[in-house]
Amino acid sequence: MIRVSEAVLPGHPDKLCDRIADEIVAEAYRADDRACVQVEMACWRNEFTLTGHVVARRPVRTLLADIVRRVANEVGFCGENAVQADRFDVRCAVGVVRDDPREWTDRVNDQSIVVGYAGYDARTRWLPPEHFLALALSEALADSCRNGALQGQGPDGKLLVRVRESGNEWALEHLLVSLQHLDHTPLAELCGLVVRVLRDAYEAIRRGDPRWVLPFDDVGLMVNPNGPFLKGGPLADNGQTGRKLVVDQYGPRVPIGGGALSGKDLSNIDRAGAYAARAAAVATVAGGATECRVRVCYAPNVSRPLDVGWDLVGRGPRFDDAWFDHRSVVACFPAACFDPRVASRGHYHDLDLPWNRPTREDP
Repeated sequence: MIRVSEAVLPGHPDKLCDRIADEIVAEAYRADDRACVQVEMACWRNEFTLTGHVVARRPVRTLLADIVRRVANEVGFCGENAVQADRFDVRCAVGVVRDDPREWTDRVNDQSIVVGYAGYDARTRWLPPEHFLALALSEALADSCRNGALQGQGPDGKLLVRVRESGNEWALEHLLVSLQHLDHTPLAELCGLVVRVLRDAYEAIRRGDPRWVLPFDDVGLMVNPNGPFLKGGPLADNGQTGRKLVVDQYGPRVPIGGGALSGKDLSNIDRAGAYAARAAAVATVAGGATECRVRVCYAPNVSRPLDVGWDLVGRGPRFDDAWFDHRSVVACFPAACFDPRVASRGHYHDLDLPWNRPTREDP
């Protein structure tokens, strides 16, 4: 069976928007751990537009435009090959209201369909192997662009993997990378550095998991097949929050719900429901099933879901419907567990996040 998946680096314009939106959620939580947040961002060249709302009982101290510039600097929009974050023209149309947000965060405010998936085991982070690999290799590239062999390159880039799955053997057959780079870095030199970084990351994965059977030197590799990639981020393409939903979740093999994750507080049903479904699926697979997909439907102002559907390969324990009650999920995923870097790293890639762990406390 041929499997494909992709990931993007933190400097991709869509992913930059996601990360900034989640940093605004984090800032709102510093003011109020029950803050209501729904923000979106769009960018093109040096123009950034924020829309949405923030409701908190105490003032949000930091200007949202300052968050945009700070985060963009952290991501890498400060080098000689990037639009400079301190020159961003930020237009903020976010309504920041000082009020009690629990009128919205204590209840379901919209209809929603969410899908949670888990499969395989902790070595693939309970993800399809091809999506785990795409995320892991893109993370290696991003880390190297910050402080490794590729330092100064990026921050924009994309990665695609093609994997042949045959039982418990997975062969990485093709790997495609497009990476923004410095003007004075020859393309041949860049290719050599990218090969070095990817080989080290992939062979480390193989050492920890013998199911990856093909050595790196047997992998078909393309680096920047479109030629030099000098202008990236919003200089090359417009960006918006919520446009990388498949990357954010499970790759193209698994259907997803309709709502974006980033830019919303943890009580928002799109985000809360998706994390609850992921936690349930992980527990089921950790308990014995081979794969599990959970589909949950919510209605406005109704805490209990309208429907919970399970699709299992093999057998494993199932959470009862009470677990998916909105009040239960909000209690299990409080503001204290929120990490805005999830927008860059992947919502389901970090096993330290509570919805990716195979154990939980009963609601």
